[in-house]
Amino acid sequence: MKFTVNQIAELIQGTVNGDGDQLISGFDKIEEGKKGNITFLANPKYEAYLYDTEASSVIISNQLILKKPVRAALIRVEDPYIAFTILLQKYQEFMSIKPTGIQQPCFVDESAKIGESAFIGRFSTIESQVQIGNNTQIYDRVSIGKNVKIGSNCAIYPGVVIYSDCIIGNNVVIHGNSVIGSDGFGHAPQADGTFKSIPQLGNVIIEDHVSIGSNTTIDRATMGSTIIRTGVKIDNLVQIAHNVEIGQHTAIAAQTGISGSTKVGENCLIAGQVGVAGHITIAPRTIVTGQSGVTKTVKVPGQTLGGTPASNNVDFLKRNALIRQLPEIFEKFNQINK
Repeated sequence: MKFTVNQIAELIQGTVNGDGDQLISGFDKIEEGKKGNITFLANPKYEAYLYDTEASSVIISNQLILKKPVRAALIRVEDPYIAFTILLQKYQEFMSIKPTGIQQPCFVDESAKIGESAFIGRFSTIESQVQIGNNTQIYDRVSIGKNVKIGSNCAIYPGVVIYSDCIIGNNVVIHGNSVIGSDGFGHAPQADGTFKSIPQLGNVIIEDHVSIGSNTTIDRATMGSTIIRTGVKIDNLVQIAHNVEIGQHTAIAAQTGISGSTKVGENCLIAGQVGVAGHITIAPRTIVTGQSGVTKTVKVPGQTLGGTPASNNVDFLKRNALIRQLPEIFEKFNQINK
């Protein structure tokens, strides 16, 4: 499918500088731009590629001042990264044809309610009293337990398991092999040194516009609900324990683990391989840098934290710089001591 530069500019509310009648048929990174494709420039360190790219069109910022002539047709927008994201989303909508109906073989309990234009893929299992909304796509080998409710316009990809009683909102995406509603890690130590499993009687509630990556696990609550609020984005290989609550529009990167009963505020950014202790609260708009360990409640909103135990990131970086100097300091100390 091809579009002119002018049509693309109209779609992303941009202004064209150059030949707006050129046809665009694909997308490239700016350093790999080819004729007939479109790219974007959001990071200033890639600006040099703007003047050499073979791409037919480049989306750039309204504020960018050109240092030399550019061959490509430019589309100027307020935020090139957001504009390019919108363009990719629109292109995906144009190109994708969503399947409908129930493929065979699969099992759908007669008490389940399936919405209009929904899709159930091969070898999927839909247990009793399940409700699935309109236009929701349940792909191959998905297992949905009893009393689960899934809203409209969701995409549940192959291999996902959703345990009984969980509630999924509208416009939710759950990628392959994720598990929603498995038992929380509750085991009571006994006098003889063994453990007795504590029944996990709660559920998981996932609100609207949430995205969950592959191989992520969200445990059901011991009592009550583990809650993922509206707009949360969760990467692959994330573990969220029982009774956790993730505030709206928070993003969590891969290999992060959040322990039980912790509450993460809204609009937080948690980087990869972060560990979060249980029964604490993280204030809204907190940023936690990669491989950090949050061990105590964070009360002040808007901080950037780093290290283990996590502290103000500027202080953490200063300490790291000093640690790197320790061998030299130690050598000087020995010389003075002698």
